[in-house]
Amino acid sequence: MGVNDTDSDKTQEEEQQDLPKVVLFRPPPAFSLIGEESFASNKFQFLKTYDSQLPLDQFLSTHSHSIKAILSSGGAPVNADILQLLPEVGVVVTTSAGLNQIDIPECRRRGIKIANAGYVYSADVADMAVGLLIDVLRKVSASDRYVRQGLWAAKGNYPLGSKLSGKRAGIVGLGNIGYEVAKRLEAFGCFVSYNSRKKKPNVSYPFYHDVCELAANCDALIICCGLSDETRHMINKQVLSALGKEGVIVNIGRGAIIDEKEMVRCLMQGEIAGAGLDVFETEPSVPKEFFAMDNVVLSPHRAVFTPESLKDLSQLVVGNLEAFLSNKPLLSEYVDSE
Repeated sequence: MGVNDTDSDKTQEEEQQDLPKVVLFRPPPAFSLIGEESFASNKFQFLKTYDSQLPLDQFLSTHSHSIKAILSSGGAPVNADILQLLPEVGVVVTTSAGLNQIDIPECRRRGIKIANAGYVYSADVADMAVGLLIDVLRKVSASDRYVRQGLWAAKGNYPLGSKLSGKRAGIVGLGNIGYEVAKRLEAFGCFVSYNSRKKKPNVSYPFYHDVCELAANCDALIICCGLSDETRHMINKQVLSALGKEGVIVNIGRGAIIDEKEMVRCLMQGEIAGAGLDVFETEPSVPKEFFAMDNVVLSPHRAVFTPESLKDLSQLVVGNLEAFLSNKPLLSEYVDSE
């Protein structure tokens, strides 16, 4: 009986070793938040470079024949040097909505498919964008601190905030997330306009090809686009100046889309009215100037994370990997959209 059990265990172990490998360069945040077991499958096995003592290139070369897919998360680049070592890889599945860590042209050149988080995060991030905007306009976090510090009783009423209804909201990047933000703001009675790489068919919101022109025609600028060479520091001095002294900026895209030093200067000098920020240029470092600003609301890059969205993410990631390994269409294949 004991011998039979051992033989069975060995067979299962051998079967596991024969499964296609999915390589990880760093643990996705979701692993620690909801558990790696949520991403388990009997169709593939994870291979973790961060658990090996070998140099990365040696590790990848050793396992290159069995690695069929990459599970990517932010901060670990998937570039030409990596892909050159993995000739059997046919898909990169990412746990993020953004793809700035992936060399998309190189993947296209090699015929490697890409699947991102699709619509999984869209509602949660849109909720956060609107929440940050309301917080900045109505001074929710600042007035909360005022009450907690006993200043209401000591100094009297807190300064008034501004209403959201009737504001002109400019959205930079009308992809999945940007469109969800637009729908929410429209329901609040805002007048929505947008900027994207190209005008969207069947979208009635006014389109501005130039971000500066969009900023000049809105009260709140909400950054929803991805980070790329073209969008890095796209929100610069000129755009912030166009937004003006009454304008508010919200960023739930990527920190480096905004010239952070210039934004700090504009806020300190009163050249824009406020900011709601979930992302920063060199996370987790945040400019210390923000800490003393009551017109700035800060969040530690958590717009995408709720228990509900992480459960949906695990199902989507596993579904994408299993679909690829079964020669079926990906569930959330990336296509140019913004």
